[in-house]
Amino acid sequence: MENFRLRVFRAAAEEMSFRKAAELLHLSQPAVSQQIRALEEECGARLFDRAGGEGHGTQIALTEAGRVLLRYATKAAETMAEAQRALAALNDEVVGELRLGASTTVAQYVLPRILGAFLKQYPHVHLSLVSGNTEEIVEAVAEERVALGIIEGPAMRRDVKTERMVRDEMVLIVSPNHGWAKTGAIEPEDLANVPLLLRERGSGSRRVVERALKQVGLPLRSLKVAMELDSTETIISGVEAELGVGFVSRWAVSKVLRLGTVRIVPVQGMEILRDFSFVRLAGTEVVGTAAAFQRFATGSAATI
Repeated sequence: MENFRLRVFRAAAEEMSFRKAAELLHLSQPAVSQQIRALEEECGARLFDRAGGEGHGTQIALTEAGRVLLRYATKAAETMAEAQRALAALNDEVVGELRLGASTTVAQYVLPRILGAFLKQYPHVHLSLVSGNTEEIVEAVAEERVALGIIEGPAMRRDVKTERMVRDEMVLIVSPNHGWAKTGAIEPEDLANVPLLLRERGSGSRRVVERALKQVGLPLRSLKVAMELDSTETIISGVEAELGVGFVSRWAVSKVLRLGTVRIVPVQGMEILRDFSFVRLAGTEVVGTAAAFQRFATGSAATI
């Protein structure tokens, strides 16, 4: 719905390159240059200073007129996006941008099937996804870089609010060649005698595991932490390589359990349950595409 020439102008101004704007908009560079010249004629002002003509190596910079127009063009684009969402709401449609953040376990093992079904049902939603550990996703929500986050541990901040999406369980995995693979169950104190693979500091999974270990009398200093790793996948790979044992989400091990490359070992008196939770900025409500996704994901996660 945005005026096409203004869209081309915004792309060139944001990229500071006619060539990059052309790539972004799937146009030829001469077509971009033509649209900019036509807009300059309409405005009666030069919008860009061009160093060395308009070739591939052209350096461009906004003129004062260009900077003024960019402010209004950006506001116009935002207004038309709001209009599109409002019109879509009249027909119960979901359209627009969905800026989503998800911690690594959720992004890798839970979201793909949910997002696939969501985008199939709402094909006019444009998704951007940021992944990182829980601390990084909470920070992205607090800084409003994403509209909605999904995390796997406590938020640890007062400027955000959480709401459960689905329940998860952390389980202890070992190599099939490990002595515990056929023992049935172990005592918590047995964990002090083996190399332990842990997620990095800032990870929600690590916080949950540390808390559970402390509750059974095993503070981290009493354990042999062999490695701190930045993803669930690397912990699984480390266990498969017999570098140690580790706690991971049950969601993450269905494939490797079928392949037989790891085994789950129960720990007496330890049941590590946690929530995968939506996280949003405190004092706000989730609206638009983010609200539609939250409703959809809540229903879908329970059936996966």
